[in-house]
Amino acid sequence: MDMSVFDLFKIGIGPSSSHTVGPMVAARRFLVEYGPLDQVVGVEVALYGSLALTGVGHATDKAVILGLMGETPQDVAPDAVDGKLAAIEAAGEIALLGTHVVPFTAATGLIWHKSESLPEHPNGMRFTLKLADGSRVDKVYYSIGGGFIREAGEAQAEAAVESAASARVVFPFDTMQQLLAHGVESGLSIPEMLRANECVKRSETELNEGLDRIWHVMRDCIAHGLETTGNLPGGLNVKRRAAKLWRLAQEAKASDNRANDLPHDAVHLVSLYAMAVNEENAAGGRVVTAPTNGAAGIIPAVLRYYAQDCRPSDPVGGVRRFMLTAAAIGMLCKRNASISGAEVGCQGEVGVACAMAAAGLVAALGGTNEQIENAAEIGIEHHLGMTCDPIGGLVQIPCIERNGMGAVKAITAASLALKGDGTHFVSLDEVIETMRQTGADMQDKYKETSLGGLAVHVITVNHAAC
Repeated sequence: MDMSVFDLFKIGIGPSSSHTVGPMVAARRFLVEYGPLDQVVGVEVALYGSLALTGVGHATDKAVILGLMGETPQDVAPDAVDGKLAAIEAAGEIALLGTHVVPFTAATGLIWHKSESLPEHPNGMRFTLKLADGSRVDKVYYSIGGGFIREAGEAQAEAAVESAASARVVFPFDTMQQLLAHGVESGLSIPEMLRANECVKRSETELNEGLDRIWHVMRDCIAHGLETTGNLPGGLNVKRRAAKLWRLAQEAKASDNRANDLPHDAVHLVSLYAMAVNEENAAGGRVVTAPTNGAAGIIPAVLRYYAQDCRPSDPVGGVRRFMLTAAAIGMLCKRNASISGAEVGCQGEVGVACAMAAAGLVAALGGTNEQIENAAEIGIEHHLGMTCDPIGGLVQIPCIERNGMGAVKAITAASLALKGDGTHFVSLDEVIETMRQTGADMQDKYKETSLGGLAVHVITVNHAAC
């Protein structure tokens, strides 16, 4: 498949890869591909389906405007976002790609189609340019999860390109069965095969530097989340808890009272790492899609657990093996099912991230290819059917705690796999296909629309109490 580890792990900002990162990329791409803007006198963006239903809570409006300005998820400064947007609203105009000024406000330039979806994916958006001669130019894009975007009608063309590109890598694979067969034939581990594939596209040094940079951003995100207090934005007034719980854990550790140092404390800390990342994400901070923003805390938390608590002899090499292996699992899930909560529910986000982290941990600890596959299968299997029902359309409840639980499950899955010999009843390929079918059967109201589940029940209860 024509996918890279850096497609799964992308540096961006919160709160959502599909509703923030993707729309920002799409808005900028639309203008760049259009060409010279000198005849443009206006711009309009229509949002459909899940993007419209939960877009405000997911900062889709802000992302689209930033993309029209020419900003990119990896380079935009999170602390500068509100100031940039306020300046546009005050002036009533926007500088497209930072150069060409046209009239614009969020109220008139963004259209929300909450009861209508476009045909190819729930996350659809239509960009329209108004030209000086009275004509209009428009394009439709879809944000298909994990920050990936696709122009309308691009799916068939992508399949042909992917097929040709797959033939150029050393170990082409579309299923785990194929990857395991390559391993048997070559005698290589899954991370070694992924490394060989990546090095067709870039040098060994570039690959290592890229992996190390991703891990550096993940570590910084955890650290910032563990020291930042206050309430999260969006109106629910959800308190950031990771910093306080981290401080209490450190005080207990420093205490002479050993009763405070319980065996499960290491697991508690892992959940705090994950929650710290997702609190940063909910606040619009700098995060890495892993494979999405909504599930961004699981892999960094398990990686820190590996590097800090597993006492590896080669932590740098172990982290790189972890990330390459995790990427392989994410590629299979995206290729054969989905990593979009709007398409298959949270099983495609937290479930996939759990599987990626479990497989990565097994690889980092020296497990076999079969044990890696077993760990990934366990990770997804026990998230099958998980809905995406964020309260208020915000990536906060249940998303933040769900990442903490997903990280703990990943460690459990890795432990179970490492204690076995790799043989198991359900294959990873089978459970990925089951996830795809389950997502197709799931009612749309449970797929990132905030029209069902907790999103409806809690809001109803709160209104009744008022």
